[in-house]
Amino acid sequence: MKVLVDTNILLDVLLSRADFFCDSRLIFEFVEQKRITGCISASAITDIFYIVKKEIKNTEAIYSVIEKLTAIFSVAPVSETTIANSLALRWKDFEDAVQFMVAKENGAAYIITRNKADYESSDIPCMSPAEFVTFL
Repeated sequence: MKVLVDTNILLDVLLSRADFFCDSRLIFEFVEQKRITGCISASAITDIFYIVKKEIKNTEAIYSVIEKLTAIFSVAPVSETTIANSLALRWKDFEDAVQFMVAKENGAAYIITRNKADYESSDIPCMSPAEFVTFL
């Protein structure tokens, strides 16, 4: 089963966000164990690099983190068509529209996110990490 893992879940683990780390880390473990196929959008990689750099401030360490991340998760492309389709949705949050279109274009069965309200127009089911762990 393929899932799109939203940027906030990845950041929960990479930045060890105490309130969210445990459930989000389980998503990483499921992907590492090949219980699910986890994908992330190519655009999430640049967002993650930027946000993590603000916290870590060690560029070489961040490159290493991104390399490890891309060894675990498949990186789904963001194409011109992805952008056009995302624009056509006219969602309030364009970044969420792009994430949704990446999930749709890559056959994701679920979107794992802590911000389910951002995907209320999604026809792909969204679950929090805790909900997905219970589901799986």
